[in-house]
Amino acid sequence: MIDVILGLQWGDEGKGKIADYLTPNYQVVARFQGGPNAGHSLEFEGKKFVLNTIPSGIFRKETINLIGNGVVIDPVRLREEIGRIINECPDYKDRLLISQKAHLILPTHRILDAASENAKGDAKIGSTLRGIGPTYRDKIGRSGLRVGDILEADFNERYRKTVEDHLKQIEFLGFSDFDLAKEEELFFSALEFLKTHQLINSEYFIHQCIQEGKKILAEGAQGSMLDVEFGTYPFVTSSNTLTGGVCTGLGVAPKYIGKVYGIFKAYCTRVGSGPFPTELDNELGEFLRQKGNEFGATTGRKRRTGWLDLVALKYTCMLNGVDELIMMKGDVLNGLESISAATAYTINGNNTDQVPANLCSADITPVYNDFEGWSEDIQLHGGFEKMDQSFQDYVAFVESYIGAKIGVISMGPGRDETLTR
Repeated sequence: MIDVILGLQWGDEGKGKIADYLTPNYQVVARFQGGPNAGHSLEFEGKKFVLNTIPSGIFRKETINLIGNGVVIDPVRLREEIGRIINECPDYKDRLLISQKAHLILPTHRILDAASENAKGDAKIGSTLRGIGPTYRDKIGRSGLRVGDILEADFNERYRKTVEDHLKQIEFLGFSDFDLAKEEELFFSALEFLKTHQLINSEYFIHQCIQEGKKILAEGAQGSMLDVEFGTYPFVTSSNTLTGGVCTGLGVAPKYIGKVYGIFKAYCTRVGSGPFPTELDNELGEFLRQKGNEFGATTGRKRRTGWLDLVALKYTCMLNGVDELIMMKGDVLNGLESISAATAYTINGNNTDQVPANLCSADITPVYNDFEGWSEDIQLHGGFEKMDQSFQDYVAFVESYIGAKIGVISMGPGRDETLTR
C-alpha cells in the first residue's frame, strides 16, 4: 500500500519536516507531482536543508527515494540541489531513482514563464518563474521532452524544434531580457550529469515494491488549495496536488492508496496572488510572518498570513479523504491573548460552510470563533494532556469541526519538537 502525505492549505505547511519524520516507517518515499517550485525545509542536528525536487526521505540512509513521472525536473536546479546535500548524503545515487517519464524543464520554459508573467501586468498569478506552468502546458499539448528522451539519438533535434516554438511565443510576448546561450550551456552540462543517475521505468518499480510488501510514502508538493482542478483557479499551480494525483503521478491504481496524512498550519499562509478570506493584512499578520519565518524556502518571497480557515480545511480534507491530521507551527501562536478560526463564510448576506465555486470573485466575510490563547512557554515533553488547557481546547475544536483526529503536533522545526499522540 501507498500512504500519502500532502498539504491541505496553500502550500508551505511543513511537508518536508513531516515526511522526514515519518520516513523511518517506510522503505520508499516518492514525489508524485510539482517541481522545483516546491521548497521542503528539513532541520536536524543543527543543520537545515531545503529540498525542491528530491523526496524528503533522502537523509534517511535506508530509504529509497523516487522522483515520479508526475514531477517536472529542471536538470540545472536538480544538480544544484544535489550539491547542497552531497556532504550529508554521499551515497545518494544508490538511493535516488528518477522516472524516465518525468518531463524536463527547458531553459526556454523558464523564459516563457517570465515573459508570460511580465505580459500580465497587474493580473499576475504570482508564478515562481521556475518554468513549471509552461512545462506542464507542453506536457498536456504533447510537445514536451521527458527524462528518457535524453538517451535517444535524436534528442538534440527534438530539443531545437521545441526551442524554436518557444522563441516564437517569447517574441510574440515582446520579452527579450534573457541570455539563452548562457542558459543552454548550463542545461546541457546538467543533462550529462543527469545521465549518471538511475533513470528508470518507475511505474514498474513502484508495482514491484507493492508486490514485495514494501511500505511506500507518496510525498506531495504545494497545497490542496492550489490544485489545478479544485483550488482557487486561476491562482493555482499546474498539477494535481490532491490524493488523486498519486495515481497518475506514480502510475498506480486507486486500490493501492492507503492512509492519507493531511498537514496544516495552526494558522494560514499564502504566497503570491489569489483569494485569502482570513488574511491579516495588519500588524498581527506581520507578527505571524516574522515569528513563523514566513518567507518562501525557494523564492524568499514574503508569505501572506491569516487565521486558520476551517471552511477551506474541511473542504480539502473531503477532497483528499484525509485519515489523520498533522498540525504544524502551533508554537507560532504561543503567547497570543486571543486566537481566531473561520468556521463559515458570509456571502451576499448568507452564511455557508462550503467553499464557493467562484471563490476568486465572491465577496467573502469570514465568520470567526474566538479562542483564549495559551502560554509562551508551552512544552511538548509532558504529553498532550499536560499542555495548556486552552491549547487542548483549540486542538479539540479543530478535530470536532473537521471530523478527523490530529495525530501529530509540531511545535518547532526540529525532529525532537514533534508530538505523536
